[in-house]
Amino acid sequence: MAQKPLRLLACGDVEGKFDILFNRVQAIQKKSGNFDLLLCVGNFFGSTQDAEWEEYKTGIKKAPIQTYVLGANNQETVKYFQDADGCELAENITYLGRKGIFTGSSGLQIVYLSGTESLNEPVPGYSFSPKDVSSLRTMLCTTSQFKGVDILLTSPWPKYVGNFGNSSGEVDTKKCGSALVSSLAMGLKPRYHFAALEKTYYERLPYRNHIVLQENAQHATRFIALANVGNPEKKKYLYAFSIVPMKLMDAAELVKQPPDITENPYRKSGQEASIGKQILAPVEESACQFFFDLNEKQGRKRSSTGRDSKSSPHPKQPRKPPQPPGPCWFCLASPEVEKHLVVNIGTHCYLALAKGGLSDDHVLILPIGHYQSVVELSAEVVEEVEKYKATLRRFFKSRGKRCVVFERNYKSHHLQLQIAQPGAAYFYVELDTGEKLFHRIKKNFPLQFGREVLASEAILNVPDKSDWRQCQISKEDEETLARRFRKDFEPYDFTLDD
Repeated sequence: MAQKPLRLLACGDVEGKFDILFNRVQAIQKKSGNFDLLLCVGNFFGSTQDAEWEEYKTGIKKAPIQTYVLGANNQETVKYFQDADGCELAENITYLGRKGIFTGSSGLQIVYLSGTESLNEPVPGYSFSPKDVSSLRTMLCTTSQFKGVDILLTSPWPKYVGNFGNSSGEVDTKKCGSALVSSLAMGLKPRYHFAALEKTYYERLPYRNHIVLQENAQHATRFIALANVGNPEKKKYLYAFSIVPMKLMDAAELVKQPPDITENPYRKSGQEASIGKQILAPVEESACQFFFDLNEKQGRKRSSTGRDSKSSPHPKQPRKPPQPPGPCWFCLASPEVEKHLVVNIGTHCYLALAKGGLSDDHVLILPIGHYQSVVELSAEVVEEVEKYKATLRRFFKSRGKRCVVFERNYKSHHLQLQIAQPGAAYFYVELDTGEKLFHRIKKNFPLQFGREVLASEAILNVPDKSDWRQCQISKEDEETLARRFRKDFEPYDFTLDD
């Protein structure tokens, strides 16, 4: 019998507005049924004494749901949290403590860290230190059976959480937030991570917790920042979700990757920064992706928020980037990709032998994530594409060969930069002489134009290979070619550099 999911609510900064919060919770439960827990991050109390809290503390009023809260984030509210190990503040309202692990009777595992980051000693009563974060990680991550936790609660955002993801709005995640929290999230691999303090709502696209093709698949993480209760802009401060504790889930179900998953925002070149140090940002460019809206006037660029760049400075929650309309043969996380053809993997891109190639070393440069064309690529992906192109030119030159790069952005879903021996123009072509050729497709265009030209008698003189479907070989032969290419390419592999 399948485990019944727990129904939870998460809330941002309450700031002493208890009636507004609990009245809202009552209304939600009346409409949608009861929830099991309410988890509050950020500032639970306001900076001044409030008669409203006295009514809950003395029992005149009662929270309508079992509520768990984090501790102080400033000196003014330290007085409310007398016991650092946690305690009951009022009926149905419990302070979790400065840091620790809460495991419910269902097996749900919640890790909590109260306060804001401090790198100075002694640490104030409203802050956490590198030692606090290190001890939390040691408690959990040192066992070989550790796979992650269900929920992580912190008040500050993790620094750099916006990298590789959708726009975080007005919050600059390269400057705001805590690097220690980033390191904690990296190590604990929570399925959900809630934070507050920035007075805005931000639901980041889910990110992966493993390196594709180098580590076993692991569950995704969803980061959600919540706004302050009763804010006049009506930004979302309550988040409802259902969850089955990971200990009770089928392993295959747990690691299913959502279609909009991104790279881990805290990872730099596949290596984690050490605890207690500021985590280096993987990129300096904006992580906001761009795409061309084919329903708008041709060539107009829109940001991934779905609004024009001249829109209001207070955009709505960013929409998710476009996804393939069906199975994609080239997304590295997709079950459809033929992984035995993969010959090299970088941070943002990978190399794969072409299916039914024009030659034994006909390879494709592909982004790991889903992009339809070069114009969509973010700065860090473009940089790695250029590295691959330069490296492949050196590789082929060392073998007495020349190469040409071409891309067709027409009736295709996933960007494929193809590297073969010299040819002519096909939508976008780069010759190894440095020439770049571009053709704007306005109407119908032969889908295999680039391949047909390369296979012609004037170039490679293999006209029988103009159709890749007629050139397919057995999987065993493909694996042999892939092994040979990997071995030959290894001396040129820039991804092995420190």
